[in-house]
Amino acid sequence: MKKLRITLEGKAYEVTVELLEDTGPAPIVRSSSVQAPLVQPVATVPVAEGCTTVICPMVGLVFKCLVKPGDVVSANQTVIVLDAMKMETPVVSPTSGTVLTVLVKEGDAVDEGQCLMQIEG
Repeated sequence: MKKLRITLEGKAYEVTVELLEDTGPAPIVRSSSVQAPLVQPVATVPVAEGCTTVICPMVGLVFKCLVKPGDVVSANQTVIVLDAMKMETPVVSPTSGTVLTVLVKEGDAVDEGQCLMQIEG
């Protein structure tokens, strides 16, 4: 097993690969027909002063959005449920306050580190 870091369009991924044969260094392949998969960049969201952002902990789909702008939430309250690998994972509010913006909707694909919502207070 060998651990490698691959960077694709500025985002680093760590992968583990199994070497089936150790034949020395891999040959360099140059081909104009090989293209990297298209990755949609995550838009940066300006953070309002005094706001806390709720950050996505993993890649998945938004299964349920339990709050909307204007709702009052408490710290550690579940605000979004993600579907990741057929498992429901709760995303909790890191603080108490009022939901200012919800940046995703049910069914959206989300990436690790993506801002899901902003909470004021």
